[in-house]
Amino acid sequence: MGELKAFRYVALGEATSFLALLVATVVKYQADAPMGVKILGPVHGALFLAYALLGLLVAIRLEWRLWKAVAVLLAAVIPFGGYVVDRKVLAGADEVSGPAVAVPEP
Repeated sequence: MGELKAFRYVALGEATSFLALLVATVVKYQADAPMGVKILGPVHGALFLAYALLGLLVAIRLEWRLWKAVAVLLAAVIPFGGYVVDRKVLAGADEVSGPAVAVPEP
C-alpha cells in the first residue's frame, strides 16, 4: 500500500519540521533572527496539509474507527506526535496490510 508508506514518511517529516519550527521560533525572538521561521513555516505548513490529507486517506482505506482517525490527526499538533503515530499506529498497520489474496506456494 503506497499511501501508508507515504503517510509514514510524511508523519516523520511533519514531526521533524514542527520541532525545527519551534526551535526557529525561539531563535527568532531570542536572537532577533526571523529567517528560520520564514523558511520553515511554509515547509511545515505543506507537510501538515499532506499529513492531514494522507491521514484521512489511510483512515478510509484501512477502515479505522473514528477515534483512531481523530487521534492520528490530532497528533499533528503535538510535538513528537508524528513520531508516536509512526511507531505505535503505522508500524503495526504495515504488518496488517499485506497482500489481500493469499498466493499458493508451488
